[in-house]
Amino acid sequence: MFVGRKKELAVLEQAYNSKQSALIPVYGRRRVGKSELILKFLRDKLGLYYLGKKAPAQLQIREFLQEAARVLEEPLLRSLPAGNWSEVFSAVAAKFPKDKKFVLVFDEFQWAAEVSPELLSALQESWDLRWKRSANIMIILCGSYIGFMERAVLGRRSPLFGRRTAQILLRPFPYTEAAEFHPSWSLSNKAMAYFICGGIPLYLNFFNPGHSVEKNIEDNLLNEFSPLFREPDFLLREELRDIQNYYAILMAIAQGFATNPKIAAHTGIPERSLHYYLQQLIGLGYVARSYPLTGGKAVVRNVRYVLEDPLLRFWFRFVFPNLSFIQQMGPRRTLREIVRPRLDSFFGYCFENLCREAMPRLYEREGISAAFTVGEYWDKEVQIDVVGLRDDNWTDLGECKWGQVRSQKQLIAEVDRKVPAYPNPRNATIGRRIFLHKIPPKMATDTPDLHWHSLEDLYR
Repeated sequence: MFVGRKKELAVLEQAYNSKQSALIPVYGRRRVGKSELILKFLRDKLGLYYLGKKAPAQLQIREFLQEAARVLEEPLLRSLPAGNWSEVFSAVAAKFPKDKKFVLVFDEFQWAAEVSPELLSALQESWDLRWKRSANIMIILCGSYIGFMERAVLGRRSPLFGRRTAQILLRPFPYTEAAEFHPSWSLSNKAMAYFICGGIPLYLNFFNPGHSVEKNIEDNLLNEFSPLFREPDFLLREELRDIQNYYAILMAIAQGFATNPKIAAHTGIPERSLHYYLQQLIGLGYVARSYPLTGGKAVVRNVRYVLEDPLLRFWFRFVFPNLSFIQQMGPRRTLREIVRPRLDSFFGYCFENLCREAMPRLYEREGISAAFTVGEYWDKEVQIDVVGLRDDNWTDLGECKWGQVRSQKQLIAEVDRKVPAYPNPRNATIGRRIFLHKIPPKMATDTPDLHWHSLEDLYR
């Protein structure tokens, strides 16, 4: 099932239908659906799709020529004695059709470029001397390592710098589109699936809409024979070396050790060495930096590291620390004794992320036209789950509760206690927002500076 991606497909179609050649990097983290997007776009077009791999350069050149021979119906290309990519591109381009645009796709581009450092320069040469002027070719460079694509393809020192005609950073689906994978589910189930799978289509497709979320956890994440049971392990080993240190860091972050000193103390990795490992994880899209949002300049010492990937967040919280228990006791008992007692707390943290993600939708619905930034705030005394910093000198402070709430009065008092603790350096007007999984009847009463939001409201 292909869901969403209408804007991205429109960008590709527009480039294809233009009267100029196009060079478009498409990049994003693994499993986000880059290949599916490109194959969907290629479905009714003449194109050469080549998947890079960790293999010797000459083997990849030979495979590329074999695929070109098949697609272009030019058998002689198979035996072409090409020694480098420049020769390959020159020979293959001579066979491109003249009356229609030809699409050339390099998927997993970072692997092909790793074993063939001249590949980028060869592409630059072909683009500058032939393809750009021909107006009949569309180049798509697709990569999973965000740091590599931003540095080696888009960066100022790249041979291809300034030559792209568009770019697509493909992100995981937002929660509203992720819900389309399970249209028959309740909003609670859709949200819980999103808390675990995020907006990654491959993971969402594994969740069976005929089963409960807990049953899907048992079948897909706690069963040692299921695809997702080892998925994080495969992802990390495929991209990284010295895997033990990365595991230690991810475990520490999953357990709440979020600052450099605490991660270093918990893992035993010297603080001066952490930067390298964290940069790799950030480049892959698995970890993100977070700062307290006040409107002032971010201070490096206040940085927190968070697990950006929901599946990794769940796996390092519940699966990896309990592998022995899972293999001895089985998925059902693990769910009952290890996961279920801590699941609401885990979902509560995930709900805070969902509420922050929903703020732009709420602002749009409320007709707020001012620019804004959404984040959170913390210091030694207070944690504020949602901060909406608006350019109209208004700041929203929000409290999120996934579990059951019994007293409206106590909840409002809790929010009111946090408002004076927020620094508010702009002296902005403060608005309060309360986000609940479900709002009990007759509890919520909106006022100009207090808004109540249920899960249903976030998805509306």
